[in-house]
Amino acid sequence: MSIFSVFTLFEGLAFFLYGMNLMGAGLDKLAGGRLERILEKFTSNPLKAVLFGAGVTAIIQSSSAATVMVVGFVNAGIMKLSQGIGIIMGANLGTTITAWILSLSGLSGDNLLVQLCKPSTFSPILAFIGVLLYMFFKSGKKREIGSIFLGFALLMTGMEFMSEAVKPLADIPEFSNILIMFHNPILGVFTGALLTAIIQSSSASVGILQALSATGKVSFATAIPIITGQNIGTCITALVSSVGTSKNARRAAIVHLYFNVIGTLLFLGLFYMIEYTIGFPFINHSVNQVSIAVVHTLFNVFSTIALLPFSKALETLACRTIKDQPSDTIFERPLLDERFLNKPGFAIEQCKSLNHKMADLAKNNFLDSVKLLNEYQEKEADKLNTQEEMIDHYEDVLGTFLVKLSSRSLSKEDSKVVSMMLHSIGDFERISDHAVNIVDIAKEIHEKKLNFSFQAHEELAVITKAVNEILINTITAFEKEDLELAKQIEPLEEVIDLLRGELKNRHVKRLQNGECTIELGFVFSDILTNYERVSDHCSNIAVGLLQISENSFETHEYLNELKHTKGEFRKLFEANRAKYILP
Repeated sequence: MSIFSVFTLFEGLAFFLYGMNLMGAGLDKLAGGRLERILEKFTSNPLKAVLFGAGVTAIIQSSSAATVMVVGFVNAGIMKLSQGIGIIMGANLGTTITAWILSLSGLSGDNLLVQLCKPSTFSPILAFIGVLLYMFFKSGKKREIGSIFLGFALLMTGMEFMSEAVKPLADIPEFSNILIMFHNPILGVFTGALLTAIIQSSSASVGILQALSATGKVSFATAIPIITGQNIGTCITALVSSVGTSKNARRAAIVHLYFNVIGTLLFLGLFYMIEYTIGFPFINHSVNQVSIAVVHTLFNVFSTIALLPFSKALETLACRTIKDQPSDTIFERPLLDERFLNKPGFAIEQCKSLNHKMADLAKNNFLDSVKLLNEYQEKEADKLNTQEEMIDHYEDVLGTFLVKLSSRSLSKEDSKVVSMMLHSIGDFERISDHAVNIVDIAKEIHEKKLNFSFQAHEELAVITKAVNEILINTITAFEKEDLELAKQIEPLEEVIDLLRGELKNRHVKRLQNGECTIELGFVFSDILTNYERVSDHCSNIAVGLLQISENSFETHEYLNELKHTKGEFRKLFEANRAKYILP
């Protein structure tokens, strides 16, 4: 084997790893977070969790990625440890699909159907189609399909290069002697684990073993321990990923390790017990790419069947390894995990979920604060102040995470969603701030025993009802991305501005007539100011939603067009003005 063959081997490995990465990334973007949402929602049944874990891993082509995703879910409190165990088992099953795909390159025969099934036949066609789709479509599903085709073609090309590069090893006696060493199960398991830990992919290390099988010198006795060790080595990614996470996240990573270690011990124990008593006639036969895929699949199916009934015991073992400590608070537990940044589709779904929580909390804070104006309760006021701190925390977490996410490679639609959330979080936080201001005003009214006149009460009831409506409609429009409802916000905001102006004028007249005190006047004015600011933030959220949907980012020009060139705006404005008539 010459130095040039070594160069070809590394070239093939580079193509192989990059192709696997490109294909997995394309499949992940094409899925757009849907696979992860399934994992999150349908994992209550262990068997279902295994099947979903296998399915998702088969699609994204990485058991490591699926397991790291589970660590992230558990770390963020989205998923329980018991739910994650089934997915981890399923991930090991799903990763076997790669070995079967790679085994296609080992097909032989002159039959036309066999020739058509060989990757060397159809990979060039997929590569050409992939290049066209990738070059001529700058975003969207067609570009992702192009990257999948390109990734697959590169993967298979890398496999061909590696197989060709190692074929000369068949004539080197030293190579045969080295392989004989791996008949020792412990050394074989260790070698497989080390190789996989280094390249961070069991699929890739199995692919390398399949390439080596082209020499005809790799026997079943050598391959079986290495294959089982490769499954142990893939655990390193999740273990590294779990550093600095919550207890349950670290437990999820260690369950992955225990599952593969125990599965290896059981599988090899049973295998060698049969070998030493009955014997396997094929033990010293050479393996090929298909037989490696078969062994890889048998091992993972065996481990899953053997250990699935004992998933609770695995959970207990992990809990005893990483013992309980005092529970984390909401401020200590990560709301968004940076592992999700590698899965933009799912990361966006998680951001939306947290953003909706923030929006609902801000809405409820304000609606509850308004109630305190009529009946102040200290306990309720304290609760609202605590929730305001939570909203501030949400803003910090979301803002930081969204900025990082926006720098990733996102589809056009995902970029719009990220922009919409970045525009909105400040407004939600300010709405909550105004709720706290209302709480302070309510406390002042209560402590000083201030009483508005009957007329002032009636007037406040009208504008309060209008502000409550605009807030509820805004949050609904935002969460459902309802553009028609969003268009109704600005006309109502204009009416609230008119109401505030009219109420201030009426209040000044009451002051002049001696019907109201200066102190009550300040309180009345503060309430109106906070009401108007809340409606302004509602307008910002709704206009941002409309602008992003229409790719318009000049707010003043957009508002001017909305108010003066669309008859619908005038209709809605007049309807709201008629609805909120002051007594």
